[in-house]
Amino acid sequence: MLAVSKPSDREEPQGMLAREEDVEAQALWAQGWSISAIARHLGRDRKTVRAYLSGERTPGARRRPEDRFSRFEPYTAQRLKEDPHLQLSVLVRELETLGFAGSYQTLTREVRARSLRPHCEACTQAKGRATTEIEHDPGAETQWDWLELPEAPWGGTALVLVGALAHSGKVRGGFSEAKDSAHLIAAMDQVVRRLGGLTRRFRIDAIEGGVIPGTRRLVPEFADACRYYGVGVDLCPPRRGNRKGVVEKANDYLAQAWWRTAEVATFEQAQASLDRFCWKVADRRRRAHATVAQLAGAERLRPVPRRPYHAVVQAPRKVSWAALVSFEGNRYSVPPAFVNATVTVSWRLGEPHVVICSTSGEVIAAHRRRPPGAGALVRLEEHRTALQRTVLAQFTTARPCRRKANRPPSQAAKVLAAELAGVPVQQTLPVVVDLARYEELMRRVP
Repeated sequence: MLAVSKPSDREEPQGMLAREEDVEAQALWAQGWSISAIARHLGRDRKTVRAYLSGERTPGARRRPEDRFSRFEPYTAQRLKEDPHLQLSVLVRELETLGFAGSYQTLTREVRARSLRPHCEACTQAKGRATTEIEHDPGAETQWDWLELPEAPWGGTALVLVGALAHSGKVRGGFSEAKDSAHLIAAMDQVVRRLGGLTRRFRIDAIEGGVIPGTRRLVPEFADACRYYGVGVDLCPPRRGNRKGVVEKANDYLAQAWWRTAEVATFEQAQASLDRFCWKVADRRRRAHATVAQLAGAERLRPVPRRPYHAVVQAPRKVSWAALVSFEGNRYSVPPAFVNATVTVSWRLGEPHVVICSTSGEVIAAHRRRPPGAGALVRLEEHRTALQRTVLAQFTTARPCRRKANRPPSQAAKVLAAELAGVPVQQTLPVVVDLARYEELMRRVP
């Protein structure tokens, strides 16, 4: 006779027999034991022992619970067939009116287990369908995309235009202040120079600044820039951004491997840090038998034109109290009359000067452009003289005004208030005392 553990030592639920217990029960039943005796010996219920001996239940297997959802399955399948995006929180209310007593969690579990929600190809995009790797010839294609990096140390969201060579996977990025066409072209010019040259074609999606929203037409300025650089443009199919999977993967790689741990404090420091990371780390990634840098060396890239496309980059700025405007990590002076005002800094790509204009479009200053991130302070001599004159004119040794003195409205203020309220103006005339007339009146007094 087999040694059977006590019920308290078994891990199986009380309504189940372990395989050892089933073997023991079958042996005792063959020896002529009654079901009651076997049940007392095993410490189990007689009905449980009878079910195992009769073959109704299988040892080690739970009794399958009653399927209470089966009667609601046809209705659920039909509703989800009609509307694949129907929320289950809405469907559960419909089922409750039909007698469904389960919870929302029960419904979601049954829908998932029975695969009742139809597949929607339009919304699934790259998930739920087969994918494959696309072979790219060397020098054939550069893929582009904006990368948004939240919680930048200098405030807001940092924008990076990422370009990746489709054949080798070499990636470079250029920080930008905005996503308009001029900033897109300026960042693209920087990136192609960092990549080492131009491929035959550019691949983009509905990139902001390059494609007219809601259409598949290029922004005229961006189209002119592509013509200037001599590259063709391929647009990804609508809602199929994975067609440019090289740059999409590069975006995720830069965000996780570089941005999360980058110790930067300014816009310019971030650009320098990204360049170092791409050169020292990203280019050394292995790709089968070679590194990214080695594969990129075999890319047949065309030289970039010596001068960039003549786009005009404009950036709004607020003038500091020192009559300075910050741009690209440098500070440029303006006349002191524009202190604390908003101005626009303009720079035409390839030109050696930056122009600062007022909100009305008037040119108020022009400076020779300094290298980005140089930390230079450029102040014209006439601006320095005017600022000193303004500061000295505002200088005073007078005591500050008393803040708690009594200053009721003057007569002139009361007149204006009466006019606003529509009340007739009642002016108080000054009292004039004629001493000669006063002396004459006093003589008449008896």
